[in-house]
Amino acid sequence: MKQTRWLMGMPITVEIVDASADAGAFDAVYDYFNYVDQTFSPFKETSEVSRINRGELALADACEDMQIILELAEQTKQETNGFFDVWHNGKFNPSGVVKGWAIDEAASLLYYRGFQHFYVDAGGDVQVYGRNAHGQPWRVGICNPFDLSQIIKTVTLDDRGIATSGSYMRGDHIYNPQNDADKLDEIVSITVIGPDILEADRFATAAFAMGKEGIYFIESRPGFEGYMIDRGGRATMTTQFHTYVSQ
Repeated sequence: MKQTRWLMGMPITVEIVDASADAGAFDAVYDYFNYVDQTFSPFKETSEVSRINRGELALADACEDMQIILELAEQTKQETNGFFDVWHNGKFNPSGVVKGWAIDEAASLLYYRGFQHFYVDAGGDVQVYGRNAHGQPWRVGICNPFDLSQIIKTVTLDDRGIATSGSYMRGDHIYNPQNDADKLDEIVSITVIGPDILEADRFATAAFAMGKEGIYFIESRPGFEGYMIDRGGRATMTTQFHTYVSQ
C-alpha cells in the first residue's frame, strides 16, 4: 500500500510492503506529521516555535519534544564546529533538525507496529526499512539540481536514511552561521547517506553550509557517504559512495 499526502509544505509519501498494512497505519503516520507541523512550523502563528519567537513561551516551558529538538540542535552545533545553528538574527528556527527527526520518528512508529518493509519520504528525504515489493533493496533517485526531471544517480538502500540539502528547490533557506555574508553559492546540492534519516538530514544541512568543504566533513564521519554537486555541475563523492550506486 502506498499513499502521498501534502503536509508541512511538501509531499509526504509512505509505502508499506507488508501484507498487514492497513489504512490505520497510514493515518497514524500522517497524524504524527500534522502534530509536528502544528508544533514546530515557523509559519504557523499558534506553533510553539512562533510563540517562542514572539516571547510568549519560554524555551524551558516548551513541550518535551521541543526539549529533544533543542538538545539535538546543540549536539549538532558542537559536532559541526558551529556550522549548524537553529538561531539566526535572534529568531529560532529548528527546521534543519526537525524534518529528519520527524521522518525518523514516523518510521519508528511503523516499525514498532510490526512492519518490516517500508519507506517514509518527506520532500525527498527518505528513511527505508527492509526490502521493496520485489524483495530487493529500495532504490532512491538523486535529482539533477539543474533539471529536476532527470535522475542523475540511483542508490540502493536498506535500513538507511538519505537526505539532500540545497538551494535548488526552496531557494536560499540555509545560511552559514559563521558568516552571514556567505551566499552559499559554491554548491547547489549535497546528498548524504547515513545510518538513519535523522543523522543524514542534520549533517546534510551542516555540510551544505560549509560549501565545498562539506563533502570532506561527510568523508570524515564513519558510517556516512556523500555526493556533492557544485554550481558548475561538477560532482564530488566520498570514497565509498559508489558502493550504494545502482549499476
